[in-house]
Amino acid sequence: MPVTIRWRQGVIFFLCVLCAAAMVYYHLCLFVPRAMEVRAAQGFSEGHSFGADFYPIWLTSRRALLVHHDPYSASMTRRIQVGLFGRTLDLGPADLRDYRAFAYPAFVDLLFWPLALLPFSLVRIGLAVILPAATAISVVLWLRSFRLRVKLFTLGSLTLLTLSSYVVLEGLFAEQVGLLVGFLLAASLTALVGGRSFFSGSLLALTLIKPQMTILVIAYLLLWSFRQGRARWRFLGGFVFVAALLGFSSVLVWPHWISEWLQVLFRYRQYSTPPLVCYLLGDQMGPRLGPFLIAALLVAASVLAWRMRDVSATSAEFALTISLLLAVTTITLLPGHAVYDHVVLLPGVILIALSWRSFATSRLFRVVLGATALALLWPWIYAPVVIAVRPLLSRQVFLSDVLTLPIRTAGSIPFGVLVLLGLMMREVTRRKKLVIESG
Repeated sequence: MPVTIRWRQGVIFFLCVLCAAAMVYYHLCLFVPRAMEVRAAQGFSEGHSFGADFYPIWLTSRRALLVHHDPYSASMTRRIQVGLFGRTLDLGPADLRDYRAFAYPAFVDLLFWPLALLPFSLVRIGLAVILPAATAISVVLWLRSFRLRVKLFTLGSLTLLTLSSYVVLEGLFAEQVGLLVGFLLAASLTALVGGRSFFSGSLLALTLIKPQMTILVIAYLLLWSFRQGRARWRFLGGFVFVAALLGFSSVLVWPHWISEWLQVLFRYRQYSTPPLVCYLLGDQMGPRLGPFLIAALLVAASVLAWRMRDVSATSAEFALTISLLLAVTTITLLPGHAVYDHVVLLPGVILIALSWRSFATSRLFRVVLGATALALLWPWIYAPVVIAVRPLLSRQVFLSDVLTLPIRTAGSIPFGVLVLLGLMMREVTRRKKLVIESG
């Protein structure tokens, strides 16, 4: 490799390290402390904040293990609230009294019950090591599942930027199992491409711990598995076997867990933010226009899945279909505030980052790519700026106008990724059609 290229790569990697360090400092030393101040002002200063999203899983697993407590009961919800906020929310608004109720399938408690034997302080330290490692490995797994080969410099840069992204930092601080779902999905696709179909289906079934993150991909892969070949049937068998095992074992412990879980999900809509597309449209337009946009996107996703039901797992169309369905998921199915679940955009971002040159002949693609790249890189660009100007501004100006500057583009990124992947899919399909017609 020429010296000039190595020198340029070294400079770029060094800048990635600096920007990643700045983003981590911004999140942990500026953004999170301010969030804690707001939390304390609301009277919630005594509960757990670090690891707050895993605490309900740990507590319900522990209570189930010790006294066979129902994780969906009202008393368990109150225990969770006390652990997270220092008190119950009975005296607050009626639509918040069920806030932080256990909203996972019951088998999540069965999967994580060994952690219930440990104190929560030790559990969250362990997760602070496991979750970043799993997220870093998922970068490698997505590259392998899409059969993309990159140099060590590129892999290191991708991993650094992934771990220091606002999406992942939020998930790591809350210790969200969504990061584990992202890892399991990447591992499942890697196993599928590698010919280990039963193992792939088994891993995919484990992503049901947060079904809203993978439900569209699961539906597509089940449709795909019904088609030709014994290998695809092995994939279906692995998924059905593990999913049935999880479901039936939970019924043996909690016979009514399915109906109770569905009731919690129904109440969850009362205090949760709406899907991202409705959330960004605002209180006026969101409830009116949002459902139609969601329906249109889900219909388009269904049509895409049907058309791509016969493609090979090693094809570009397969990789783009998976990435497109995940992008649609972030916009239509995930709550607007759940930015940590946007980790499922990672495969799409990787595809765009490593393949954009092949599609840059289109002016529309270049325009959308530029806007999306700016929105995506915005946090790393402005985190150092926010850190630098902090000593120069008054506290009031800093908190009101500057502090949230690096995270203001978070909601727009899924839309840009969706459009870019759609344009890439259209171009790949067009090229394939031309090859067939010329042959």
